Order: sequence, then structure tokens, then C-alpha cells
Amino acid sequence: MSEPFDYLADHFALVADEIALRGKVIPILGAGVNLTGRPLDARWEPGAGYLPGGGELSAHLAAHFHYPGADTEDLMRVAQYALTARGDGPLYDELHRVFEAEHPPWPLHRFLASLPPLLRARELPHQLILTTNYDYALELAFAEAGEEVDIVAYSTGDDGRARFWHVPPAGEPVLIESPNDYYDVSTDVRTVILKIHGSVDRRSPPDREFETFVITEDDYIDYLTHTEPLSLFPVRIAAVLKTSHLLFLGYGLRDWNLRVLLRRLWRDQRRHYASWAVQLRPDPIELRFWTKRGVDVLDADLGDYVKEVGDRVAALSEQPAG
Repeated sequence: MSEPFDYLADHFALVADEIALRGKVIPILGAGVNLTGRPLDARWEPGAGYLPGGGELSAHLAAHFHYPGADTEDLMRVAQYALTARGDGPLYDELHRVFEAEHPPWPLHRFLASLPPLLRARELPHQLILTTNYDYALELAFAEAGEEVDIVAYSTGDDGRARFWHVPPAGEPVLIESPNDYYDVSTDVRTVILKIHGSVDRRSPPDREFETFVITEDDYIDYLTHTEPLSLFPVRIAAVLKTSHLLFLGYGLRDWNLRVLLRRLWRDQRRHYASWAVQLRPDPIELRFWTKRGVDVLDADLGDYVKEVGDRVAALSEQPAG
């Protein structure tokens, strides 16, 4: 870390309180989450036993599809080339191969999966966790902890329409045709994982009906020009987003549709809730971008940050409710 933890003591106390005593923090997970917990200096490759970061995925796709450019870590451009050269079938096949395997959850995933008993004991709502990752590590952490979750995942059907699917812990997935009238998913019942960039479909048989990856330049343009993301969320989930703190983990703000989502979310909020981003040595441009949008940046190693918050939440869990 670039600053000692005592410099951040007030922040850790605040975030732990908002998580454990009020249930008012929404973690937003980016691809950088997959870089924590792995062996030092390890470089991802297929079969490595852990998930790729965004740059690693881009380099892999560039090699797999013989991308001719030098900018092999530009994931959107590399994926767009693969789509144009081969079609979305081969691109989705390779993404499915990368993300379908059971990769072990990292400490962050397990920390989030440890919270439901604490929230239930205090009669607080369960978590809403927003992620742009396609993988299954977070869901696996909750399964290992014996906790059920609702998954709400972005998808595009054969008609090209943007919509979300609700995948309950039991039963068949449900297409959310009318989000403002859909009340069957709520943090009052259990944890909700909102996957705004789509998700690998790991069901058996693997028909991959709900599998979507927002990854190419075309995907981002379609997402930004043809959708109002908040209007696609089930009504109770949209309400939670508007009345919570946001905690960005493993994120930069180069993600176009996240930036659009945030702008529209904060525009619709009646009250302001502080938000935070954890980034180790953020570059000046991103720092200005976060600051302009009222997000406090914590220059910290993500693994150290999660451990400190987890320790403080554990201490609070030993205090009596009320």
C-alpha cells in the first residue's frame, strides 16, 4: 500500500459500519478483482487455475484470433476484430471455454459470501452485488458458504433486444419483460448478484441460451445507444441502487457503459450517498475522473483493503444487534 492503514482508519470504520450495521454498501466488482489472491508474478494462461484480468484476456484473444494490431491489450478492439473476422459464434465459444471452468473464489468473494448470516442476525437487507465480470467465482463462493443467491444477468436474445434474466436458486430462469412490474427478486429475500455485462451460462445441458458477453465495440455502442440500463433492472433492485453507497473494487472508469450507468444513477438519486474506489496507484486521468464524479479514491492494494474491512466487520459482528 502507498499509505499506512492508520491514514485510512476513518474510512475503514465508516465502510464497516455501513456494511455490518446498516447494509447500505453495494460492492461493484471489476476485472481487477481477478488479479488478487493469485501467486506473485503469475501470468494467466488457459488452465492456470485462476481467472484472467482484462489485459490478459485481451492478449489471449489476440493470439487465438491472430489479431494483426500491436494494441493487444485493448480488449474491446481485439474482441471486435474477432467478431468481424470469425463471427460471434467462435468468439463466444472461446469466452465460454475461458470462463466455464470452476475457478476458486478469492478472499474478496469469500468475504462477501460470509456476510449473509450477519445481515440476517441484524434483520438487515441482503447484499446487492454488481459486477461486470462474466465468471462464476462469486456464485461459487456463496455456494461453498451454503448461501443461496438470485442472479440477474444482462442478455440479448435472437431479436437483439436488451433485457435481463432472473436466475433463482431453484426453478427455471425467467425473462424480465416488464422490469417495473417484476417483484420476484429482492434483497429482502437473499443476496442478489447483478451482472450488467452478461454471464457465462454454466447450466446443464449447456444450451447457453442466456449467455451474453458485452465485450466488443459493437456491444458497447448497442448498450449505450439502445438501452437505459436502470430501466431494465427489476424495480426493487433499481431502488436499492439509488439509496446505497457504491464501493468500486478492481475497477477503472474506462468502461463506457459503467460510466453511463453511474451518470444516470446519480442523476436519479434524490439524496447523495458517498462512494469510494479502491485503486493502487491510480493514474492522474482516472483520479480526476473519479473526483469529478464525487468518488473518493483509496490508493490501496485490493487484497490488503479487503482484509482490513473484513477484520473490522468481523469485530462488529461480535457486538450485540440493536
